[in-house]
Amino acid sequence: MYEFQTIYQSIGEDKIKKLTHLFYLQVKQTPELLALYPEELDPAEERLFLFLQQVFGGPQTYSEMRGHPMLRKRHFQWAIDGNMRNKWLNCMFAAMDKVEMDQNTREAMLKYFVQVANHMVNQ
Repeated sequence: MYEFQTIYQSIGEDKIKKLTHLFYLQVKQTPELLALYPEELDPAEERLFLFLQQVFGGPQTYSEMRGHPMLRKRHFQWAIDGNMRNKWLNCMFAAMDKVEMDQNTREAMLKYFVQVANHMVNQ
């Protein structure tokens, strides 16, 4: 098992920030996902960055600011079906393709993102 602490140590804060930014550039190009954001994307980008930094073994700033992640509960207000899941994953995978990292790190992150995206499906 590839430990999340090792992921944070492997890619560091700057690459997690870059990944998050590249992900939201993809979201901007995906009308179905973009429609889920009633606000400017910058606050959502910051929240995702803090969440990913924490989940992959970095500082616990997300939980300190927002409490327990409760991902499914926080996302339940939106209809997430297999199509939306795939659009989200496609954006994340496209962003990952632009961030240099070793293959073990990439595989561990891909596995995590697929598991989380599957868990978010509520339709």
